[in-house]
Amino acid sequence: MKERITVNPNIHFGKPCVAGTRIPVQNVLELVKEGIPFSEIIRDYYPDLKIDDIRACIEYAIQVMTVEEIHFAPVPA
Repeated sequence: MKERITVNPNIHFGKPCVAGTRIPVQNVLELVKEGIPFSEIIRDYYPDLKIDDIRACIEYAIQVMTVEEIHFAPVPA
């Protein structure tokens, strides 16, 4: 997955993108969230993507959630 997702401060303000493209991971994930099949995402939105690129976007999101620290505000007494 690391070779498929890149972060470059000069592309989309450093948001993660599919390597070799300017396609943000977030855009791909939004299409997946809508239930659009991978083949349609490639055909209708991003013909430069491969199915493994879409899978890498999902894996990237999972990894971000895995390492994210969650902080709770104290409950008032």
